[in-house]
This record gives sequence, structure tokens and C-alpha cells, in this order.
Amino acid sequence: MKRRDVLRILPAAAGGLAVAGVAGASPARAGSRPAVPLPADLSWWRDARLGMFVHWGPVSLRGTEIGWSRGREVPVEEYDALYRRFDPSFFDARDWARLAKDAGMGYLVLTTKHHDGFCLWPSGLTDYDIATTPFRRDVVRELADACRDQGIVFCAYHSICDWRHPDYPLGSPGGKTRKPAPDMDRYTAYLKGQLAELLQSYGPLGILWFDGEWEEPWTEERGEDLYRYCRSLQPSVIVNNRVAKGRQDMAGTTAAGAFGGDYDTPEQRVGRFQPDRPWESCITLCEQWAWKPDDAMKTLDECVRTLVTCAGGDGNLLLNVGPMPTGEIEARQADRLREIGSWLKTHGEAVYATRGGPFLPGEWGTSTHRERSVYLHVLRWPAQGPLVLPALERRIVAASVVGGGRAEATQSAAGTVVRVAPENRRPIDTVLRLDLDGPAGTLAPR
Repeated sequence: MKRRDVLRILPAAAGGLAVAGVAGASPARAGSRPAVPLPADLSWWRDARLGMFVHWGPVSLRGTEIGWSRGREVPVEEYDALYRRFDPSFFDARDWARLAKDAGMGYLVLTTKHHDGFCLWPSGLTDYDIATTPFRRDVVRELADACRDQGIVFCAYHSICDWRHPDYPLGSPGGKTRKPAPDMDRYTAYLKGQLAELLQSYGPLGILWFDGEWEEPWTEERGEDLYRYCRSLQPSVIVNNRVAKGRQDMAGTTAAGAFGGDYDTPEQRVGRFQPDRPWESCITLCEQWAWKPDDAMKTLDECVRTLVTCAGGDGNLLLNVGPMPTGEIEARQADRLREIGSWLKTHGEAVYATRGGPFLPGEWGTSTHRERSVYLHVLRWPAQGPLVLPALERRIVAASVVGGGRAEATQSAAGTVVRVAPENRRPIDTVLRLDLDGPAGTLAPR
């Protein structure tokens, strides 16, 4: 670690939250409840519906899981030395950003620092970073710039825990060991210092995606303070519920009455129908978060069904890829992402800028809506007869199959009956558009 007083590089002391020169910034009072972001802060993200998650670092040289394999599959000394030969000479940030755009994604979240402590930018607070590798180039800078050139919102994953840092109390494997002389206050200053570097040198960031909050050294008070601190540096930044202690295991929902940042984070599963609080499922395209040779990959069918089920539950999908040690995203993974993008070119109107409902998800599929249109994502047709859904309180004035084809919708007090001839049905998701005589957003979910 570089011999530097980390508090000196903070724009305000660890407890000082006022920042001059940031539009919309306002001082936070000590002990005040964290500010809730304005709806406009979340609207771009909710409209995007789909983002790319990227887990990458020197561990790709081994093909084992990032952070978690330190001290488990890979001895600590070997893991911590991988950066000395990390030279991803085929890395091209423009390729990653173009791929995200081709996949129909609106934002990208990069693991700037995972639980192993390695930083993909040249941090002024540690030598365990990209600047001390043979590669030396600033991955965060190049990717942030490339994303903005492509109209992709750049976002940062940043681990709260750091199993390598001497001041963080827990170590590898998996936070199961304890360090001899930790100092959590000093580590928190280090954490804030690195976040200040990211927000002030690479921002504005769309999202700060925290992780590692479940460990005992991190407290609710530290989490709420970190939230206020980040929002003071950039008032528009969106912060997930892993900043504090409110998250309830992998289901990702925030416990009643607990502070949970700005949105919930279901992991490796689709969140439940939840129109009253934003959420985003983080799910791997393959099985491992970081790159693994010959890792099993999800089919296009699985990817599309996951995406539309997230949208129908009024949530987002953050789909993860793990680049190879060369710096390239594996060709087969890239092809799958482009297939998703191709599907969205035809059906995106039923995903982007929609809200979930008004029909609740079921075995048949799910629904989304925007303005006066309801979209049915029919993933499974009844074995016999038409699709029968609950009655709507508005009149259907037109019905069609998105992408071409006829649909018929009839209404009665008993329900909404939908028919589509077999030749007009799609193999993955038959998307139907029902145009109503009034706003769909006022309809109660049923």
C-alpha cells in the first residue's frame, strides 16, 4: 500500500459530506436519514431494463471465481501475484461498449474492485492496481469513455469488503479468517478515498453497485454514512441496497423498516412482482461470475425468458459476462448477447420504458405496459383452448402480435380471452400488444 494519509485525498474528511461545485449537492446533517433520490434519478435506469455486468481481473488467468477462489482453489500467495503477469493485450474497450449496445443494453457495471482488493484503475491509495501490471493501461478510463461514446451509461461495482487489505478485519478464504491488527475506521477512510477517485475522476457514474455488506465488520451506521457520502459527491448516482445491512439474503429484497439504498438486488434469480420498489436481478450468462473455460452458457430461450420475466415483475436484468485473460469477451458469449439484441430490435417496445403488469406473472408468462398499451409475453400457451386472463377495467380497442401477425382479444366480466393462431406464435415469447381506451398504468394488478 502506498504510504499516504488517505484522509488527505478525500474531498471532505471522512465525516464531512458537503462538496462545493457539484450541481444539486447539499450538505447532509450528521445523523440525518439518507436522502431518497428523486424519481428522475431512477427513470433512465428503469427505462433501460437491461444492463451488462462485467466481472474481470487477474484471476481470469486461472479461470476460477473472482475473489472467492483466493485461498480456496488458488493459494493466497499465488492469487495475489497474478497481477504481475496480467497483460490483456487484446482488450479494446470500444469492443465491449459496442457489444453492450448491440445486445440492447443501456448501461454497463464494471467490477472496479472485487473482494480480492485488486483495482482496475490506477488508484492513488494502493499499488495493487492496474498500473502495476504489465498492461498498465487504465481500464476504467477507457471503458468509461467508450461507453459514453456508444450512449451506454457507465457504472461501477465496488466491494465494501477487501480480504487482502490489512485494515479490513476478515480475510480469505471467503472472509473466514481474521487479520492480526485491523483498523476498520482507517479502512473505511480508504474505501471512501477510492470511491472519491471513481466518482470525481470517472463520473458521472450511473450506479454504484456495492457488495460485501453482509460481513460482520460492516455496520448499518457505516452503510448509511457511505450512502450519504457518495450522494454528496454525486447527487444523481443510484446506489443499491448492498450499501447497508437491509438486504435479505440472495432474494435481494430489503427488510421492512431497514435502509436499503435505492433498489433491491436479487441474485441468480428473478425478483418477485414488486411495482412499489425498484429492483434488478443480477444473473450470470454462464455459471461462474468470472471467466471459466468451457463454462456452461444459458440458451437464448433462457436469456429472453429471464429478461421479460424481470420486466414483467417491474424489475431490471443485469446480465453478467466474464472476459478472458486476453481482454476479449468470449466469442460464444458475444454471439449470445447479439442474439438478445436482435430479439430486442423486434420486441423491444414491450420491454424498454415499460412497467410491470397489469396482469400478474403466471405459468403462461407475464405482462408489461406503457401509456395505453398492454404487452402480453406469452411464454407458454395452454395445451388446449385460448389464453384466459383476468378481466380488465378498460376496453381493448385493438390487438396484434408484435413483429407481425393477427391476435384476437375478447372481454367479459369473467375475463380476457386471447387467441393467436399457431402459425403466428413465436418459439420463445409471443408478444401481443393490446391497445386500450385509456391509460394502462391506472389498472390494478390482477
